[in-house]
Amino acid sequence: MADMMQFDLVSPERSLVSVLASAVQIPGAEGDLTAMPGHAPLITTLRPGILTVTGADGVSHYAVTGGFAEIGAGGTTVLAERAYPKSSEHRASIEAHLEEARKVSPTVAVEQKDSHEKFMDDLVRLLENMV
Repeated sequence: MADMMQFDLVSPERSLVSVLASAVQIPGAEGDLTAMPGHAPLITTLRPGILTVTGADGVSHYAVTGGFAEIGAGGTTVLAERAYPKSSEHRASIEAHLEEARKVSPTVAVEQKDSHEKFMDDLVRLLENMV
């Protein structure tokens, strides 16, 4: 198991996944990246997107709406604002999150407008990737 690392996916509500993984593809705010065993230490923010975990049992996909990833040589932890297994049954939750973002859009401060619009665009793209 030398080519494996510990991977944990946690949301405020619960721990969703705790497995040994050989690779984790992360939707980083500054660009997508892949964490593997022996990776240099790194902390990054997440954008809404699909998180892909390659483990001993195969490949799993999770939709995340943002958060942080802490990557180290021995493991990766993703602290997601919201996270769901990638399946059509969770699409409604992400649609509700997008609707929330649209409702507050008129009240967003001018200096935060660009990042809020990008967040909504990322949620739309995430919904497209849920199929």
